[in-house]
Amino acid sequence: MKLPIKSILILAYIAKDFDIYLYRLDYFGLSASVGIYLFFFILLTISVFIVANIKNNFVRIISGIIFFICAVSYDSYQRIMLEPFDYNAFINMIDAAGSAGEAFQQYSRFYFISAGFGLLLLIGIILKPKKQIYTSSYLQTIPIFSFLLFTFLIFYKGGSGALGLPSIYTPLSYSSLVLYELSQDDFGTREEIKIARQNTDMDHDIIFILDESVSANYMDINNSNGVYTGLKSTQSNCEILNYGYAASVANCSASTNLTLRYGGTRENYKKIIYSKPSIWQYAKNAGLKTIYIDAQRTEGKLQNGMTNGEQKDIDEFIQFDTVSMQNRDQEAANVLIDLINNNTNEFIFINKIGLHFPIHDKYPDEFLKYEPALPRGDWLDVSDTGLRTGFGGSPEEWIQYRNSYRNTMEWNIGRFFDKIFAEANLTNSLIIYTSDHGQDLHERNNPGVDTHCSSDPLIEEGLVPLVIIEGNNLNTLNWKNKFVKNKNKSSHYNIFPTLLKIMKYDSTEVAKVYGNSLDIETKDDFTFNKYWNARLGIKPKWKKINLEKIVSPPLSDFINEK
Repeated sequence: MKLPIKSILILAYIAKDFDIYLYRLDYFGLSASVGIYLFFFILLTISVFIVANIKNNFVRIISGIIFFICAVSYDSYQRIMLEPFDYNAFINMIDAAGSAGEAFQQYSRFYFISAGFGLLLLIGIILKPKKQIYTSSYLQTIPIFSFLLFTFLIFYKGGSGALGLPSIYTPLSYSSLVLYELSQDDFGTREEIKIARQNTDMDHDIIFILDESVSANYMDINNSNGVYTGLKSTQSNCEILNYGYAASVANCSASTNLTLRYGGTRENYKKIIYSKPSIWQYAKNAGLKTIYIDAQRTEGKLQNGMTNGEQKDIDEFIQFDTVSMQNRDQEAANVLIDLINNNTNEFIFINKIGLHFPIHDKYPDEFLKYEPALPRGDWLDVSDTGLRTGFGGSPEEWIQYRNSYRNTMEWNIGRFFDKIFAEANLTNSLIIYTSDHGQDLHERNNPGVDTHCSSDPLIEEGLVPLVIIEGNNLNTLNWKNKFVKNKNKSSHYNIFPTLLKIMKYDSTEVAKVYGNSLDIETKDDFTFNKYWNARLGIKPKWKKINLEKIVSPPLSDFINEK
């Protein structure tokens, strides 16, 4: 039988994702899951055809427009981000709605491509059917039943489960789940500061340096064969306290950044993030000027869950629009030196470029010390990306990667701190240094090309450094009181209460809300959250770090260390 044009257009739209369907079938293999997947695929496909043959023109056209908007939003997101459009991504897209105009300007080509495909679906639905194919009223309830069942599937899977299924219903189901979550949340409005502090002025700088993708086991402060970091040196104007290995909040940047800016405990991190004051509010209340140095983004773009409301509490927002990617961390060091030496009491938060992929070109030629390294010249202007073009993840390529990682570490960490120690008067400054998460650099010859954000991560993804640098004129907290007990036993969760205590907030009240600080025994679980965005009743998933199982970076990687 000859297919009507309506059916051909709809099938053409569905067929565009043929490779994704094959990927999902291969992923499920010979398991019960493949049966569930095929059931939903067939059900959702039939539902679209039923909608396309609704006799009422108004209902059919409105349904077609809604499906068109859903299809374009889903498809354009995946083309732009090159990652699945899950429920958490949908929430992030809503949060970034204020930047929709800028996003369209930057990615208009992708939107037009998605809209072009979406027109196949739209026209296929709104064209008047030549004859009423689906006459049974029971059959016409199938689209509603499909929508409800599909929404329940996403709810049951905690926000995932839509990948590889026809995308027409997905944003609609996500929207329903947003309304459900809003009805369940009891976060309320963000609180004002309730913790009392000593009625004394702050007389020094507090600096929080958050590096990017730094795995603590590659550093000379934690590994006798590690890369030079400048943090193992002895300085005349300050003391360096290395807390060794620490556990990160999560193995993805956004989750860690957000938690570190708002505080949080493992038991209550979401409620704290969405209801308590930010670190900027606490710092301003303590009389400090607030400064944010973001070396990763340009042109005022916000990242890692930062909102315009949060930004209003930042007195000075610094980015480096005209500085090359290779020199961003060095320029951040120059700015920090000027701020430290300006005799103004400030809270400074630095988000460094660090060691995020791609690392081919994040160091200059004179720092090509570990070889063989990744080929250079193609990634000069890229801060971070999920693309792995030209990198296949073979054992030989991972050797090159790890050497490029070492070279980048010596430049973006070793040279960074050498500059700070040489040019900044640190006698009146307190610095806390860590990284957002660690890295799986495939030292065990495990397959794949990812380094972090894995759903089933290795322990190295949550392994980060933790260092305190205190000027000789300061006596903020009794660091040495529990230093031995806390070394290699603390985490990111201990940083926020530490910052508040340095700002002279009441230590008892701080501990009640945010947990233990580094000057007392932290008693930390030493776990990181591999499912930080647990939603819809799904619980977070914690990964325990066993230091006895930490991999040692292979010395056989480099043929020649210059």
